[in-house]
Amino acid sequence: MGIKRGTTLAAVAVVVALTATACGGDDTKAADAAQPVAAASPQAQSGGYGAENSAGSATNADAKAAAGQLAVADSEKIGSFLADSTGRTLYRFDKDTAKPPKSNCEGDCEKTWPVVAAGDATAAAGMDPALLGEVVRGDGTKQLTIAGWPAYRFGKDAKAGDVNGQGVGGVWFAFAPDGKKASKAAAPAAPEAPAEGQGGGLTVAKDPKLGDHVVDGKGMTVYRFKPDTAWPMVSKCTGDCLAKWPAVAPAEKGKGIIEKNYLVLDRPDGKKQQTVNCWPVYTFTGDKKPGDVNGQGVGGTWYAVAPDGKLITAK
Repeated sequence: MGIKRGTTLAAVAVVVALTATACGGDDTKAADAAQPVAAASPQAQSGGYGAENSAGSATNADAKAAAGQLAVADSEKIGSFLADSTGRTLYRFDKDTAKPPKSNCEGDCEKTWPVVAAGDATAAAGMDPALLGEVVRGDGTKQLTIAGWPAYRFGKDAKAGDVNGQGVGGVWFAFAPDGKKASKAAAPAAPEAPAEGQGGGLTVAKDPKLGDHVVDGKGMTVYRFKPDTAWPMVSKCTGDCLAKWPAVAPAEKGKGIIEKNYLVLDRPDGKKQQTVNCWPVYTFTGDKKPGDVNGQGVGGTWYAVAPDGKLITAK
């Protein structure tokens, strides 16, 4: 496809909607966040994958149109992002691949996240034109790619500048001008201290009784609270509970922990908490050194976490 440099459009005023998460409903299976659900479900009502287009959204034909002249727009909350010639935000999907380019959004997913057709696309000023490309989809049509990532629009974006798709399911993000995920850098400030008991990425350790279980970066055992839910992703541990069972701060995933639904939960208190397979995880103040499992079975509600996010109830 022919690519040429273009000029920027006027900056677009943006109001960012609350993001939604898509997680499974029980211990045995947390639904893949990439999968669409029926529009009548709670997920759809909160702007999830199967949500119907809101009033004022572009028609289906318009939604699948080529991007035209790209522009760099700015959001107070997510920073700079790419928009098409009509001001509609362009998104990328974490379940896709960029090397090689491949789209994994089809069927109902594609209805909610219309693909951006390849062909007529011009790089925004200051953007490397070489980032623009195309990929042939399973149905034979060609889709625009940016830095190798297939590009989409979101059916719930009703007007130019809307970024309602940002963060949906923890896998959909607006494109930054370099093809990465749009994310505004935090203002200069002291970094937030991680939750107590959290010292880095999560990994897997072995205990004689519990077997393989998740530990934090300091080797402290990680636990789950049975009253919590993965669908919707909610922590029921607050107040005094949280003082004894500190929420695990966002952490990198180490070897052995499952890939699916390793998401970050936005807690009501404004803190962020790591989840494993959509289940919120914690450490225990009663554990004093790496290898301690004093929280196992406490109150019949606290249990160590297996690498796939399930409870370990072995005694």
